[in-house]
Amino acid sequence: MPSIKQVTCLSLDHKAPQSELKKLAERTFAGSFSDLDRLLESFDNSEIKERNLCVPVEYFGKHSSFKQRNDEYVQLATELTSESVSACLENCGIGKDEVTDFIFVSSTGLSTPSIDALVVNKLKLNQNITRIPLWGLGCAGGVAGISLANKIASANPEAKVIVAATELCSLTFIRNDNSKSNLIATGLFSDGIASALVCGDKVAEKINGSFDLRFVDSRSKLYYDSIDVMGWEIIEEGFKVVFSRDIPNIVSMKVKDDVLAFIASNNLSVSDISNFIVHPGGVKVIDAYVKSLGIRNDQFKNTRTVLQNFGNMSSATVLYVLNEFSVNGFEKGMSLMASLGPGFTSEMLLLESH
Repeated sequence: MPSIKQVTCLSLDHKAPQSELKKLAERTFAGSFSDLDRLLESFDNSEIKERNLCVPVEYFGKHSSFKQRNDEYVQLATELTSESVSACLENCGIGKDEVTDFIFVSSTGLSTPSIDALVVNKLKLNQNITRIPLWGLGCAGGVAGISLANKIASANPEAKVIVAATELCSLTFIRNDNSKSNLIATGLFSDGIASALVCGDKVAEKINGSFDLRFVDSRSKLYYDSIDVMGWEIIEEGFKVVFSRDIPNIVSMKVKDDVLAFIASNNLSVSDISNFIVHPGGVKVIDAYVKSLGIRNDQFKNTRTVLQNFGNMSSATVLYVLNEFSVNGFEKGMSLMASLGPGFTSEMLLLESH
């Protein structure tokens, strides 16, 4: 079976403490809500200490048009994705001409040609590379991208697939959007750039990666009549955030059963899962997973660490969680990789360490 061999994540120069971003929100939303002090408590309750940002905090204090922010996205996404992909390949000794497929995941900016084309040109990757840009999957995109890479590498045992997830959530901030969703998002979302290498089984053993996670199974699910749970509303000023407070309840009431069914379809139970490589969403989403699945809180330690030190980086976040496991070590046994996103969808992967 194909394997995930490497993941590389970027820590950005403009990381900012949550306390500074709370002050920014207090200034920005002053006069918008009669209960602003209560709403700002969400910054403190998020458990986030620092947020990964591609621009300095001062950037958010000035007005900018949708075009200006999207131009920034194209430039920064190209530069930062190139840096991440280069580091990923270098870390496992893969030549630029050896990459057969390039999956680019993002939902926070627009570009045609897509960013993957710009990166291939900038790095001079294999000219015959197969490019697959995935847009609009939001937080679910990281797992979806890895799952697609598995399918590609299953069909081609000699495949060397790069999955790059680049989300510059901060550049979607609309200064004059005084909605509660925008305020809550301002206290949660940040920027993340991560690249992973997935290899077919004929070449996997020859790759000097940081780990070897073999694919066992995957499952996607789209929940009917739930498109208003999360996503973007495209308005003249840009991407207006749609973000429901019901997400933790959805995890407890619906996602739990699907996780259990997916595990059971592989003749496993929750107790057989040693590593939970799960996108955090937010602290309430983490708590919903832990409580509904009846697992130990420390089994989400790496997920909480990423949330605390980087914030919610949409699709890239789950790859940062994977990186935490690669640094701290995997427990022997099976791993569940999972995330939720607009649609409303869930993406799950079952993996085994080798």
